[in-house]
Amino acid sequence: MADMNHPATTKVIEDWLARLESGDPAARDHLLGCARERLGRLTRKMLKGYAGVKRWEETDDVLQNALLRLHRALGEVRLPSARDFFRLAALQIRRELLDMARHYYGPLGLGAHHASGADPRGADDSQPPPYEPAAPSHEPGRLAAWAEFHAQAGALPEEEREVFDLLWYQGLSQAEAAALLGVSERTIKRRWQAARLWLHQALEGILPD
Repeated sequence: MADMNHPATTKVIEDWLARLESGDPAARDHLLGCARERLGRLTRKMLKGYAGVKRWEETDDVLQNALLRLHRALGEVRLPSARDFFRLAALQIRRELLDMARHYYGPLGLGAHHASGADPRGADDSQPPPYEPAAPSHEPGRLAAWAEFHAQAGALPEEEREVFDLLWYQGLSQAEAAALLGVSERTIKRRWQAARLWLHQALEGILPD
């Protein structure tokens, strides 16, 4: 399984893309392996300390859902280069993490309307409430912040978004991103700083942990 931080990753991915194009059925699984480790780290970071979420879905389940998204996408679009693969993988990762946050702590989310161990009786001790009220927690606010973070990351200008995706979602170094995009490391650094400034302003300086 490829390591996203290995210097040969781009070459490995392009070899598997060529084999996928030629009809090799094993190529798709190997390409999924290229995204698995980084996606797992991002998911664990996002869910760290969220006991309310883990009640419903473990990190591995979230990871599996995102990989299923990517698996389907690999069967629907042609990817001529590693750059296209990284772009597609980042998009699927961002969509899954955003959907997860909205699912649990949106207006109708499970986490907003459930608490383990809540008293099943209503206010008059006779009728059950329509849902179990959520326990006081900072979790909804933090997951809401993650949802907004992913939404704003997807709204970045194209050049800044591509660099942000490579560095933040895919875990590439600035040197690896520069080689992949065919630009200087100075350009990557400038776009990375611009992306971070955009997000800082869009989120009013409130960034998720």
